[in-house]
Amino acid sequence: MVEQNAAALDRVFRALADPTRRAMLRRLAGGERSVGELAEPFDMSFAAAAKHVKVLEGAGLLSRTIEGRTHRCRLEARALAEADRWIAYYQRFWTGRLDALETALLRHKQAKRSRK
Repeated sequence: MVEQNAAALDRVFRALADPTRRAMLRRLAGGERSVGELAEPFDMSFAAAAKHVKVLEGAGLLSRTIEGRTHRCRLEARALAEADRWIAYYQRFWTGRLDALETALLRHKQAKRSRK
């Protein structure tokens, strides 16, 4: 089970590593789009856009339905939510470390003032 979750998370982060795919997901956050619509803002062929879509689909970040010759894509939040949970764990860690640093700096500042 852990290995399956790790592999899924690896696919999500691999998919998110590409700025074009992140931009495509951002567009999908505004609603369903066709592969052609996802390709529009980029200087790329339909085939290249379809490859990006396939990677996003493989990572579970989008789902695709076929209506005739049109492939409609929809954002799937579950995979993003899992990645967010993974990141949140480390965010709590760093927030705690930064809070401890702030406390230490404030104590140092107060000690410095009291010596004057």
